[in-house]
Amino acid sequence: MRASEGDRLVVHGHHLGEPDREAEILGVHGRDGEPPYLVRWDDGHESTFFPASDATIEHNPSRPPKE
Repeated sequence: MRASEGDRLVVHGHHLGEPDREAEILGVHGRDGEPPYLVRWDDGHESTFFPASDATIEHNPSRPPKE
């Protein structure tokens, strides 16, 4: 998983009806766009996050994804 600042992180719900959680990636602390990420969740809370297999990255269309 690779991301850039400004991308969106989506953590998909695990149970039927459970909403997805979304965050903006504020910082990338791994090498070459890899985790951990500093994120701001939609409720305004900021944290360092290590995504699991239930997470996806939505790349900011104004920035090309890291390869």
